[in-house]
This record gives sequence, C-alpha cells and structure tokens, in this order.
Amino acid sequence: MMMANDQVRALRWDGEILHVLDQRRLPTEEHWLVATDAAETARVIHDMAVRGAPAIGLAGAYGLVMAARELAGRDAPGWIAGIAETVALLAAARPTAVNLAAALGRLEHIARQGIPGDWRALEQAAGALWAEDLAANVRMGELGAAFLKPGTRVLTHCNTGSLATAGLGTALGVIRTAWMQQRLAGVYATESRPWLQGGRLTSWELNRDGIPVNLIVDSAAAFFMARGEIDWVIVGADRITANGDVANKIGTYALAVAARHHGIRVMVVAPAATIDLGMTRGEDIPIEFRGPEEILRVSGRSAVEPLLTALNPVFDVTPAGLIDVLVTEKGIIERPDAAGLAALMGGPC
Repeated sequence: MMMANDQVRALRWDGEILHVLDQRRLPTEEHWLVATDAAETARVIHDMAVRGAPAIGLAGAYGLVMAARELAGRDAPGWIAGIAETVALLAAARPTAVNLAAALGRLEHIARQGIPGDWRALEQAAGALWAEDLAANVRMGELGAAFLKPGTRVLTHCNTGSLATAGLGTALGVIRTAWMQQRLAGVYATESRPWLQGGRLTSWELNRDGIPVNLIVDSAAAFFMARGEIDWVIVGADRITANGDVANKIGTYALAVAARHHGIRVMVVAPAATIDLGMTRGEDIPIEFRGPEEILRVSGRSAVEPLLTALNPVFDVTPAGLIDVLVTEKGIIERPDAAGLAALMGGPC
C-alpha cells in the first residue's frame, strides 16, 4: 500500500527472508541488508540498521517467523521451548520500545495455542501486524491533522515516518497528511543527536516526498519557539505508561518543557500498542544506554578529547502533564492521564 507523499519503506519480506534498508547509511546510500534468521534480525535491530518502535516490532515478528520455520520439525515441547528462546533473544535487542515485546508476544501466543510447527500461522500474523500498523498510521494521520489550522508550522524530533513504521508514519504521518490537506506553512526537523535521525532520515523522507523541511540543530529549537516560528511540536513515542508519561527519543522532554514555556502545544502520535498499562509511570520504563563511542566519534573519527568518557541515554521520559494531545488509532486524548488512557484502551477501536 503506497499513498501520495509516502514513497519509502524500511522493510521487505519476500516470503523467505527479511530485507532491511540500512538506515545507518542514509541519506548517502540506499543499501539493503538481508536477515536470514532470528540472530541476524536481532543484530540489525540492536545495531540500529532498523529503528522506530513499530518497524522494530515488525522486524522482530519476521525474525520469529524465520526461527519458527527452522523449528518446525521439533516435537511440541521442543517447538514451544525454541519459540520462547527466540522471543527472549529478539526482545533483548532493544528493550525500551514496547512494540517489539508486544509483537513477539502476539506471535508467541499463536505458536503456543496453535499446531506445533505451523510457522505459516506466524507468518500470517506478522503480515496482519504490518497491515494493521499501516492502517493505524493512516487513521492517526487524519485525526492528528485535524488539529492543525491552515498555516501551521510544526517541529518534529527524531524520525517517525515510513522508515520507522509499516508506512506513512506516526508523527510524520500527521505531518504528511496535513501537508496533503494544505494545512502546513513549514516543517522544522531537529538533527536528533547522536544518530542524526532527523538530519539523515526525516529530512530525507520529506525531501523525497516533496515536502519542504528546515533542518535545525537540537539546541536551536527553543530559539525558534521564542521567535514565534513554531505552533506545534509533534513527536512519536516508544512507550506510554498507564498515567500518560511518554518515553521517546532523548531530547523530547526538553522540547516539551520549552514548548510549555512558550505556549506551544505538544502532540504525541503513537499506535495503541505503544501504551503499556502494565507499567504505572515513566520512572518505571527501562531506559536504554548505548556506548560512549556514538558521542565521542563522528564518521569513525574522534570528535572530542579522546580521554573523555560519555553518557549516552537513548530515550527520556516526558511527563503526561506536558502533553496536550495524544493521538492513537483508537482515538484522541487531550491532556492524557490514567483515567483517559484506561478508557481509551478499554473501548472499541
């Protein structure tokens, strides 16, 4: 399924193996990796060749499909044990994003309840996840864009587009939809250090789809807010807790604080699968730290004093009180809180 202003895909499943667009090489090179088993899939997830919570979940699902195919000859106990072992391997690749664990859990349930060795059932389930994510993104794009008046200028952080999902995107899906509806006057994208997902990926996606974008360094966001050049901050989420706290790319919290100071509204756009009602508050979310070399080195070369150490958290948590609108495919919550999230997740899609 392709739509106008949506020409990018991060993953391809050919019925046998998973093809992964190596996002570490964008925008200078479009290079496709091949994952032929669960271990290779876990590696491309951990090494951030694929990133974005929904895309990570889809990649993990197909990694489990490939493992299930290899396990198909085992007896029932061996089948279940092998599936559980593979789920643990894949889930450990990126622990913060709930979508990965949710996708793996869904397929594992099918494996446990179905016929031992029926890996095709898992393949069908992975395909359903893909279709559901794309449909959810279309729905969220429509719901979120409705909040934006013609002439709106938005700021987005990290990458939440087709590269991060099954297609169209979450926060970037709202931006794409608003652009098609002629509601946008401008898009600002942060570089999103240290991996530069905004500079390398979001800007690449928008330019490829003909949507003009202004790239800014992360620390310039408040400057442009103070100048009155931004009306909305629109971001995605990797996990949302029961009280409405949001884990997202490091720097999101600072953007939300600056936005509140300048009277700018903040919209979080994420599929309902990102909501983890089993986790009470943001302080409980496991925050992934990556190696210091991602900060200390640029393009393989030392960028700072080589004897320095560095701390490299990948995510931060934005308190629910700083979020004005939460958009999911199930509906919208303004000023999200525990009661609103419980009602949303308990109601029909």
